[in-house]
Amino acid sequence: MATIFSRIIQGEIPCYKIAENDRFFAFLDINPLSEGHTLVVPKQEKDYLFDLDDEDLGAMMVFAKTVAKAIEKAIPCKRIAVAVIGLEVPHAHIHLVPIRCEGDLDFKKEHLKLSTEEFQEIQRKITSAF
Repeated sequence: MATIFSRIIQGEIPCYKIAENDRFFAFLDINPLSEGHTLVVPKQEKDYLFDLDDEDLGAMMVFAKTVAKAIEKAIPCKRIAVAVIGLEVPHAHIHLVPIRCEGDLDFKKEHLKLSTEEFQEIQRKITSAF
């Protein structure tokens, strides 16, 4: 059975796509910690990030770096934090989270509730920053 991320990649479930290449896909997290919170996933279904082979893991980080640089240009922040938790969806993924301080990366805090229009505007800002 395909993961929710595979279904997003295949276009079965809508998303706010940020970037894509032949191996990786980035889209806005619909339950964000901050504006611009983006997920980077491999198109290949692997449950755990460190089950990816070395070449794929390295290429995924380079792809994530490109996405992070666009987020930095589009969203006011001090840094783009990188988090790998991977318990909520059985598909390897990296969280890229714009932060101003370390407390901004607390996954236990209340997440933002954004409208469709707000998501679309964030998507537009980031995609035009590439």
